Amino acid sequence: MIQISKISKSFNQSRVLSDLVLFVEKGKTTVLIGPSGCGKSTLLRIIVGLIPHDSGKIYIDGEDTSLQDILLIRHKIGYVIQEGGLFPHLTARQNISLLAKYLGSNPSRIEQRISALIELNKFPGEGLDRYPVQLSGGQQQRVSLMRALMLDPPILLMDEPLGALDPMIRFEMQEDLKNIFRSLGKTVLMVTHDLAEAAYFADHMVLMNRGSIVQQGQLPDLIQNPTHAFVTKFIQAQRAVHNSEGTTSV
Repeated sequence: MIQISKISKSFNQSRVLSDLVLFVEKGKTTVLIGPSGCGKSTLLRIIVGLIPHDSGKIYIDGEDTSLQDILLIRHKIGYVIQEGGLFPHLTARQNISLLAKYLGSNPSRIEQRISALIELNKFPGEGLDRYPVQLSGGQQQRVSLMRALMLDPPILLMDEPLGALDPMIRFEMQEDLKNIFRSLGKTVLMVTHDLAEAAYFADHMVLMNRGSIVQQGQLPDLIQNPTHAFVTKFIQAQRAVHNSEGTTSV
């Protein structure tokens, strides 16, 4: 469970997040959606401790993260970014096992974990000794996800994880990711700009604009009961929303 309490952040006197309050339910997938620059990615970076926030509190499982060692916090969080963020000079296997080796994990246990992860992620075993440049975009994202899952963290943060993939690979990855989320029961906080993708993954959807939350809920709530003119404008800007029941024009 993640609780965001009145988080604010500015860059060069430009307010990016403004007293943002959010509750991310344990074991569920919460999706942040909104236009570019609305603060979605910044919030993820603050949660994982990559950048500091100006004010407010973050609680993970009820504990104030400001009172904890940031490295220990990161061990509880898997973080996946767009285009994977893999180290180009390391093989897929080395990228996946990097943190576990740094922490002194038993080599045999590392290999057991990698074997379980490649099965879960449908990654070819022969690809483990290839470098990122030798992998397809979809395979790179699978390696990035396996690296994030290596320590079996209870929380996954995913920042536009499928944004750089072509439509067919993206469709396949969406299905596989949803199955992984369901089977592992992780607490997932995902960022996307795509309303159809948000509707497909989300147990709870959060629409942001200009550093604030405009409306939360399921897609039908946003379509049928918008609380702000921006909600309707954002939805109408999407050509179509594909959900588990088919295609709904908006």
